[in-house]
Amino acid sequence: MSETQPLANQAKHDSVGAVLLAGGLARRMQGQDKGLMLLNGKPMASYALSVLLNRVSQCVINANRNVDAYAKLSVDGVQVIPDTRSGHLGPLAGLSAAIESLQTSYVLMCPCDSPFLQAGLIDALVERCKATDADVAVAHDGERLQPVFSIVNTRVKDSLDAFLDSGERKIDRWFLDQKMVEVDARHFSNSFRNINTEEELQAAEQEMLK
Repeated sequence: MSETQPLANQAKHDSVGAVLLAGGLARRMQGQDKGLMLLNGKPMASYALSVLLNRVSQCVINANRNVDAYAKLSVDGVQVIPDTRSGHLGPLAGLSAAIESLQTSYVLMCPCDSPFLQAGLIDALVERCKATDADVAVAHDGERLQPVFSIVNTRVKDSLDAFLDSGERKIDRWFLDQKMVEVDARHFSNSFRNINTEEELQAAEQEMLK
């Protein structure tokens, strides 16, 4: 795993699209739609979305409910797309739908409940994936992989769909069958801080007010 330093600000990454994953059931939030929960007066999904829009050439929001509400966040031509498979199959189903929708060579994934997403993490994932010609580049926080913070070359679409069609859904298991590289993302550890409980939401609000 090579160490990746934070990169300077640069232009948007050509040929890179992104999917903001908002298709989950949020069981730890009593089924509330986390991306639409207010964080300091703004829907939580809007924080990560604004970072993505500054770094990639195209973006979609993957949502399976409250589509109209997510559409209100959809600036700059961002579309809201549902899974193309039934059953809430997780991030890989959202990724498959995004690859179908986006006209880009790469697609980056990010969850909607990560309001502290850093642009440098996006840059690091893109640069490493392109430099190594990997199928998948996935963030590593120094202790473990962060699989939903990753980027794929869209040539993986057939493999991804075959995996889902076989009844599998576990993201790390699919990674094992790809040419995968890990990206040292210790510098961007705050990006991986997501909001799963009311207490975490309150803590994030307090931090943003400092």
